[in-house]
Amino acid sequence: QVQVVESGGGLVQAGGALRLSCTTSGLEFEDFGMAWFRQAPGKEREGVSCISLTGNSKYYSDSVEGRFTTSRDNAKNTMYLQMDSLKPEDMAIYYCAATSGYCSVRDSSRFEYWGQGTLVAVSS
Repeated sequence: QVQVVESGGGLVQAGGALRLSCTTSGLEFEDFGMAWFRQAPGKEREGVSCISLTGNSKYYSDSVEGRFTTSRDNAKNTMYLQMDSLKPEDMAIYYCAATSGYCSVRDSSRFEYWGQGTLVAVSS
């Protein structure tokens, strides 16, 4: 069966950095657009980034543009999210998601597979 597993979350001070990883199994990773979403307590889920099949096309939400970088290694079935200059408002559970269609975080229903999330906590 398909598994999507996030890792790399933790507690960091404001201004610090973390790198999240998302590893999949049971699917042809190179055939899936990949995205990161996040959900903070009491808030709606927010799309953070998308990366195309080859990694040549990327999208970032306005709230993370210039601070976060997404990448993927198809040989390792893994996607990454490098988060720099973290702010307290970045604190959330971060989810990885995979879509066999066009990668757009504006429509989370496009994503067939989801991980269980990893917590990112940012202290001020």
